[in-house]
Amino acid sequence: MFPSISLAQEIGLAVLLVAAIVWVTGLGHMRRDGRFHRPEPAAAEGLPMIPAQRGFAAHPLESVELTEAEKQAFAGLVRTIPLN
Repeated sequence: MFPSISLAQEIGLAVLLVAAIVWVTGLGHMRRDGRFHRPEPAAAEGLPMIPAQRGFAAHPLESVELTEAEKQAFAGLVRTIPLN
């Protein structure tokens, strides 16, 4: 086909061209299927994007009782945070 390149280079070029066509076709299908589209506001109202937080005592492993010394140490740390 091209007199200045070898047969192996021509085959490689053809493979790259086919791969690019397949990739662009797949990208077009993904766009059309809606994977890259933002949900419409009406559809997003029914399904929350971020689940609601559970209550304070939702599970025993999710809460820890602090000792009085730990509570005082935490209160001291909070007082050192600048409120700018």
